[in-house]
Amino acid sequence: MRHERLYLADIIEAADHIAAFISGADPDEFAKSEMMRSAVIQKLAIIGEAAGRIGEDTRLAHPEVPWPQIIAFRNILVHAYFGIEWEVVWRAASRRCPVLRDQIEEILSLLDPDCGPA
Repeated sequence: MRHERLYLADIIEAADHIAAFISGADPDEFAKSEMMRSAVIQKLAIIGEAAGRIGEDTRLAHPEVPWPQIIAFRNILVHAYFGIEWEVVWRAASRRCPVLRDQIEEILSLLDPDCGPA
């Protein structure tokens, strides 16, 4: 079974990619770019999938991370693609992902490095 540290690292990596994808863009540019929207959606789905694999103990220990909302958002993105509200996706990508990235980085720093590969 894959270690939880790897899922946390996946979240950080996906958040970093999202930041790179939208760097210099504004909401209008995002709305007009199919490539940017598709790339961001794919990485948000990875974040949600990885969040869903984080153990209950870690989730309970870090209630500052909105675990259920992240997982639910992934499900909406994947299963209700044609009903996506792009303004919501923009806010998630531009405002929430940087905060989430910092939260996950903090969680990783608190984990015992001898528990498995990072």
